[in-house]
Amino acid sequence: MTNKQPIGNINMSVFLSKEEFVETLACKAEEKEKLNLYFLNDHGFNIAQKDAEYRKILNRADYLLNDGIGIKLGARIWGIHVGENLNGTDLIPLFLRECEKKDWSVYLLGSTETIAGEAAQHLREKYRRLKVAGSHHGYFRGEQEIVRAINKSGADVLIVGMGMPLQEKFIDRHDRELAPRIRIAAGGYIDFVSGEKPRAPKVMRKLNLEWLFRMILEPKRMWRRNVVGHLQFFFKVIQLKRKKRL
Repeated sequence: MTNKQPIGNINMSVFLSKEEFVETLACKAEEKEKLNLYFLNDHGFNIAQKDAEYRKILNRADYLLNDGIGIKLGARIWGIHVGENLNGTDLIPLFLRECEKKDWSVYLLGSTETIAGEAAQHLREKYRRLKVAGSHHGYFRGEQEIVRAINKSGADVLIVGMGMPLQEKFIDRHDRELAPRIRIAAGGYIDFVSGEKPRAPKVMRKLNLEWLFRMILEPKRMWRRNVVGHLQFFFKVIQLKRKKRL
């Protein structure tokens, strides 16, 4: 499906730019192939080292894109040179423009009922010709009911924002049942597009410092993930590299 290269025990898709990937994704969607798109940051990498099922799910992804400075540096340790930071919050809007052009509809799944509804409304306002087939919060119990609602909506694209690893596991668990042909594990995208959470200033995003901005806003929640987590990530990446050389 795509050129994947290993960072330790996880195989990541390598693209030079958002535009290159969106063009590739749109072409595949035209062929009506079912595709699962996930994003790999160092937090997800760390989860996958403790959760073998999650690691397999990431490696089964049709596309697994680099997200964040940690992955970029970790990739270099493995001799992989990535281009842009391909995080979902920046990439998804580009893909939604393609959805507008091609008359593809979108369904949002995740966050709270209020935020999911606000995100859907903001998308309708920003992308005038985009069809938002529906939205649902991410705090549900009956998964089959949710799958039926998504399929009944007729959506072509499903954006799931329930956090790692829940969102990827949901998509993988219902891979065969889900009707939308493009399924995207979007992390905090629904919160961002709703206006609930602010994005880092452009200068910080260009410098790959969005993680620092988020840590300033949520120090208690993000401290362990961004400081301890970064150290754990690099330790594991280097450890796996040494094992490969033996």
